[in-house]
Amino acid sequence: CAGLDAAQLASRPVPSSGLSLLGLVRHMAKVERIWFRHRAGGEDVPPMYDPALGKDHDFEALDPADAQNAFARLEAEWDAADAAAARLDFDHLVEVHGEPFSLRMIYVHMIGEYARHNGHADLLREAIDGVTAR
Repeated sequence: CAGLDAAQLASRPVPSSGLSLLGLVRHMAKVERIWFRHRAGGEDVPPMYDPALGKDHDFEALDPADAQNAFARLEAEWDAADAAAARLDFDHLVEVHGEPFSLRMIYVHMIGEYARHNGHADLLREAIDGVTAR
């Protein structure tokens, strides 16, 4: 995302996809909150985006003017997720869709989430301005 303006961050440069870099940033803030604060930490935190607007609202409702705030929200969620997880043992269990899920498995899930979306981000960035991962 470095060096791009807000309009570029919000653009959807791959015609066959609705993904944007800004949408990915918003999505990762949402999943950090859900997995670490809500599920693992048991915090009573509100959804980041109104569920009535659809499960993909984080990807769809993009306002370039919100780009700076989206990055600040992601950083704040990283800090809050770290604090929530720091209180727990790796074997701490929570129920996810009726199944036991350890904090360890939440980390594994999130590693996969970041890996997948970082790959998307590489392709989006290349389509925007030709920059490739180094």
